[in-house]
Amino acid sequence: MLQQAMERLSLRARVYDRILKVARTVANHTAGDRVEQPHLMEAIPYHSLDRKDFYCGK
Repeated sequence: MLQQAMERLSLRARVYDRILKVARTVANHTAGDRVEQPHLMEAIPYHSLDRKDFYCGK
């Protein structure tokens, strides 16, 4: 699923790592031992929060 999101959204490898890190955090907060699809689905939209455009209001 993450690979498909990477291709569709034209994301870079650095973003892949960040999304996976956030997904791991989400999994930990939901008492999960491993990252599963719902965790990735929650983490993927957060990548836009890390973009410069978000903070500049453009």
